[in-house]
Amino acid sequence: MELPGLGEHCSERACKQLDFLPLKCDACGEFFCKDHIRYDDHECRSAYKKNVQVPVCPLCNAPVPVQKGEIPDIVVGAHMDKDCKYNPAQQKQRIFTNKCLKPGCKRKEMMRVVCEQCGGNFCIKHRHPLDHDCKGSSHPTSKA
Repeated sequence: MELPGLGEHCSERACKQLDFLPLKCDACGEFFCKDHIRYDDHECRSAYKKNVQVPVCPLCNAPVPVQKGEIPDIVVGAHMDKDCKYNPAQQKQRIFTNKCLKPGCKRKEMMRVVCEQCGGNFCIKHRHPLDHDCKGSSHPTSKA
């Protein structure tokens, strides 16, 4: 016994295979077998409606809108020349900017290390009051 209403034939002209679990193209609305469901496989004329990709500027990582019929490379190039917010100085920011205040020490730290007594900024090696000859309080703290 056949079930004539079950399944669909693949809409690809060269295939026409009867598929019991056909897949409907979300762009053109036709039914296809698993081998022809991709837009490129059945040369979908409506793929432009769904297959939309937005190029991203390689410098500032911002999406660049491209109108229909424009070449993405040219639009991104124009963005880079005019509208790009890329700041090369921002990329070269120094991480280690907190210089030690101990005379003779040239070390720099990523984060501020502030002495509780004198309020000065020091490196890890000179962070304790006894290590940087602290003048902040009258009585020295123990080395413990």
